Amino acid sequence: MRQFTIVMSKTCLRCNKSFNESEVEDEISQKYPSCPECWKEWTTYAVMVMNEMRLDMSLPEHRKALRKYEKGFFDKTIGEIEKKPENK
Repeated sequence: MRQFTIVMSKTCLRCNKSFNESEVEDEISQKYPSCPECWKEWTTYAVMVMNEMRLDMSLPEHRKALRKYEKGFFDKTIGEIEKKPENK
């Protein structure tokens, strides 16, 4: 009996390019279907946002701020980096 592997093709939210799910190494990237190139671009941008805004990922409001940028990055609605969220 033959066994077949089904390769699912998805469309990247950011660049609209088709890619195979098997090409993506980071499982977290499944939250926003993205090709490996756009996911790498996001991770680089995320570090810049965290540094620029001096985000502390141990604080819930800072994680929420980063998620806002993540959503904006993949929805293509991202603007300038806003001021630092208030520490509580």
